[in-house]
Order: sequence, then structure tokens, then C-alpha cells
Amino acid sequence: MMDSKILTSNEERVLYGIVCHPEKTDKELASLLKMKDSTLTSIKKRLEQNNYYSIHYIPQLNRLGVEMLGIIFTSFNPTINFEDRVEITKEKIEIAQEIFYSVGAPEMGFSLSFTRNYSDFCAINETRTETFGEKGLLEKEFPHEVIFPFSISTIDEFFDYSRLLYDHFSQSLFGIMMPPPTTKPCFNNNEPIRLNDKEKRVLIALIANPKATMQQIGDEVELSRHTVARIKKKFLEQDVLRIKAIPNLNKIGFKLLVFYHLKFTPTTKINDAIIKELNSHSTLFCAHRKFNAVIISTYPEYADYKEDKVKKLTYLKEKKIINYTPSPRKYVFNQMKVIKDFTFYDITKKILDSM
Repeated sequence: MMDSKILTSNEERVLYGIVCHPEKTDKELASLLKMKDSTLTSIKKRLEQNNYYSIHYIPQLNRLGVEMLGIIFTSFNPTINFEDRVEITKEKIEIAQEIFYSVGAPEMGFSLSFTRNYSDFCAINETRTETFGEKGLLEKEFPHEVIFPFSISTIDEFFDYSRLLYDHFSQSLFGIMMPPPTTKPCFNNNEPIRLNDKEKRVLIALIANPKATMQQIGDEVELSRHTVARIKKKFLEQDVLRIKAIPNLNKIGFKLLVFYHLKFTPTTKINDAIIKELNSHSTLFCAHRKFNAVIISTYPEYADYKEDKVKKLTYLKEKKIINYTPSPRKYVFNQMKVIKDFTFYDITKKILDSM
């Protein structure tokens, strides 16, 4: 693994602390990191101003009537100009409110979406296929789709970066007793929740303005900051909302984003041991159902990817979990474009407006 000295040791500590505990105050974080309050505040401000991380509120939309997380991945005609394709994609496809994350590279791309039902998901994919077909963008195959209905799937990992940074910043974190927090699966509580008008206004305002103070949110939605704070606390306690800090991987030395789609044999019985093997520290996203899994991982060097891939695939084949050799799709950070970057406002507003 490369020596990550793009940031100073203190900067690495603070970024790791923010990713582990984005809900903590500066004073609480400084105590955990054994750092002066003023030092932490100064570093945190510098990291934020230079776009080393961003804060996001993740709505647990399955509790508001969203039935599935859908993934589409596509191979493209390499003779078509990449920039032209990105513009077509932005204008015709990624404008869909359901899509919250989308990545493109010269010969491939993928997107993640939340949809209320399978019909909505199909509509997005049909628009995508029709547009790409008309423009001659597709290579040989239609876009591939993988769906994870929340009621029969598990989202094991949903863009938690704490384990990744714990390894990447290991030298700077020496002596700090702050291991990555244990994360629980996202979207695993399917108990419906009804929101009143005040709660809807606060929810959408928090998602739209994750860095705003409670007073600023209160001014926007015409409620007191105490009311906003109380509603926010309820959202977090009842798992309606989660807060995450997303680091800018390209800026801290990561080079590869890798997309795996795995199809298991019909005799496979998914268990914790299998998921633990797939959900390594390099994993940012992991979702599975009975016979399918999608994993998105990231690596600072190609050698790290090769080592992790060999370990995963050797395990899967030895245990007869797969009977073929998957072809991971590799995205190089300095050659790819993030077309839609953790945009949860659009789909949340659409859902709340329909309630």
C-alpha cells in the first residue's frame, strides 16, 4: 500500500475522525483524537474548504415507501467521444430524480437509484436504453440491471469509509485508540413511518443543507431551532436519517474504483462468513440477495486491487459459490467522471410530495 503523505499526520487524523463520527462536535472529536480544540477546528475548516470531504444526510427511504435500490451498468461504444456521452447522459438520463449516484468512464458506466417500485426502475432503464441506442452509444449489449428489493435484500455496506481510512492512514493513527465503528446494514428496518408537515419540511431541509446550523434550518422552514433539533434527533434515533462524511478519494491518493457483479450458484446458502469475505476493508458498497451481489471497492494502487480480487475470487471458487470467473469493471479516478454525486434531495422530495 502506498504511503499516504498527501495530507499531514494531523490532517489524516482529523479526516479519519470526521468520517468515523460526523455527528460529533469539534470538542468531542478533539478529545477522541487527543488534539487541542483549536488545532482540530482549524484543520477541519481547511479540509472542508479544500473539498477533502463532504457531509450528507442519508434518508432511509424504504421507511417512506421506496421498495428497492436499483443498479444499472453499461458498456459503451469506445468510438463515441466521452465528453459528448456524458452531456447526453446528464441531459436525458441522470436527470431522473431516482438516481442518486452515477459514474462514467470512456467505455463504461454505472448508476445507483432508489425507486418506489419496479415500474419506476424499468422506466429509467428503458429511457437509458432508448437514448443510448438512438445515439449509437451502446457497444454490444443492453444496459445490465440488478435490483435489490429491500424486503428480500441486505445492504451490508453503504458508503462507509472508516475501515478504508483506518488502513490507509494507519501510520498517522498509531497510538489513537479509535478503531472504525461497527456499522449496521442500511435500509434494514422496513417498518413504515408517517411524517407530519413539520417533519417533512425539516427532513428535506436537512438533506438539502447538511452543513446548515439548526438555526439556519429553522429560519428556512419557519420553525424554532429547538423544534428542528428535536425532530432531527428523532430522525437519527428512529433510523429515518443517517449522517455520513464522504471523503474525496482522488485527493487522498486512491486510484481505482472497482465494480463487481456476482452471480451465485443455485445451491449457495449465503451466510455471514461469505459476506465477511466479500465485504473487505476496501469495500464501499455491498448489497446482496439470494443469488446476486454487487460490490463497489476502491484501492490506492493496482497491486492492492489485484491482491483483494484474487483473495475474493479464490474464496468464492473454492467454496463453489460461483462457477465462473467474474470480470470486475475498473474505473480509474483521473479518467472517470462522477455525473451525480450522492444526490438524495431529488428522490426524497419526490417521495414526500407524493405522501
